[in-house]
Amino acid sequence: MSNIIKGINIPLNRVEGDLEIHVDIADGVITDAWSCGTMYRGFEEMMTGRGVLDGLVITPRICGICSLSHLTAAIGALDVLTNIILPDNAIRLCNLALMAETIQSDMRQSVLMYMVDFANPAAYSLHPLFEDAFRRYEPLKGSSAIDTIRETKSLVEVIAIIGGQWPHTSFMVPGGVTSIPEIHKILQCRMIINNFRTWYEKRVLGCSIERWNEVITVGKLYEWLEESEKHSESEVGFFLRFAMEAQIDQIGRGTENFISFGSLLLPESTIVKKNAGGRFVASGFAQGTKVELFDQFKISEDISHSWYHQTNDGKALHPFKGSTKPYASGNSGEQYSWAKAPRYDGFPAETGPLAEMVVDESPLFKDMINKHGANAMIRELARIVRPAKLLLIMDIWLDELMENRKAPFYTSIKDIADGEGAGIIEAARGALGHWVSVKNGRISRYQIITPTAWNGSPRDRNNIRGPWEEALIGTPVKNPDNLIEAGHVIRSFDPCMVCSVH
Repeated sequence: MSNIIKGINIPLNRVEGDLEIHVDIADGVITDAWSCGTMYRGFEEMMTGRGVLDGLVITPRICGICSLSHLTAAIGALDVLTNIILPDNAIRLCNLALMAETIQSDMRQSVLMYMVDFANPAAYSLHPLFEDAFRRYEPLKGSSAIDTIRETKSLVEVIAIIGGQWPHTSFMVPGGVTSIPEIHKILQCRMIINNFRTWYEKRVLGCSIERWNEVITVGKLYEWLEESEKHSESEVGFFLRFAMEAQIDQIGRGTENFISFGSLLLPESTIVKKNAGGRFVASGFAQGTKVELFDQFKISEDISHSWYHQTNDGKALHPFKGSTKPYASGNSGEQYSWAKAPRYDGFPAETGPLAEMVVDESPLFKDMINKHGANAMIRELARIVRPAKLLLIMDIWLDELMENRKAPFYTSIKDIADGEGAGIIEAARGALGHWVSVKNGRISRYQIITPTAWNGSPRDRNNIRGPWEEALIGTPVKNPDNLIEAGHVIRSFDPCMVCSVH
């Protein structure tokens, strides 16, 4: 006779906001899952009727972790309406700040929110690497935890130098940025980034970024891991060894649809190579590892299972046509989340560092997925090593900024015309979009789709699960009172629930 447990509630912490996961378990395996965003915040309704520039102040307050990402998307939407060509130096400064925010988020999530579970004695006291894991990741005491807090705290000083403060800087405006740092401040940014890179290479990778970039297949990854003690004892090496022993590489497959909006506009004069979509971070949609061109008009939001007034006969709508009218009766049946369900061409899609790697056709991550499928270990590995890609480009744009410091950083904008504009970028957690409609000089519609809305979406009208709901299916559970395996799967997506229920 099967052992069936229905409706277990998993209140997950370390996810930035309020998240409940409800699961059914049969014979020690998760058979169904529902992701519930439990809080309504109302930012989209808050924007309606306001002045065009108000979004630059209000929408970054959606999140204290990725506030700069929201500002970048909000500015991008207005730049479309003005049809402005941004000065190269403005692009470089915005990119440098955004990359600093992304890197610090990646490292803090990996060490402070994900690998801290490796130090959980209730789950892993018998793991052969537990004592080392506890020494590294014990909350607020572990050596890796302390180092990560210190080093990332230094890195966000780059944003403060460029933008005046972090979080909630306001240095970006339609047409560019408000100022350019003095030469000694740019040199200070270089020193901070160089120091961070030294730490990242020594502690996180255990090798130079150039050596890591030679790891292009699963076979070469194993060779790298066994090549030296520096590799195996690095954060990446230890993560891989612990995760494989704990079989984290065998859970969390998900939909295997991936989406990236693309990010980091390229200055007209730069040696950095353009990727798909004309940006440094490529845009695209992939099923498995087969990538197709991105078309933002294939995006829609389904609210059939969300606590909102059901409009348009329940059909999913593009954000330029969507609305956010809260409605929760308490007994509404199918509705179970304040998050909506974004879809691309009708498909749910995972977003984040792994999606970026797939869309960018990273040979290592394509090989890993083709051989083993997506899983929680691969998803988290993509986050830990993404800074290796960004740090090299930060050096280049700092050099170009120094060489062209006297060039313009702002183009004057007299007014912002009525119309529709979309600001779409890659935030630390993935695809972020702000869609703005302006009429008679006022915001008539404002819709936002965040990375966690993609990953943590509820079911759609075809009853198809969202990405991490699907990723939970088939997850083995050793102890129903300590569902750490489910936590590994969900946290591999790096949830930010305050963003999803904006």
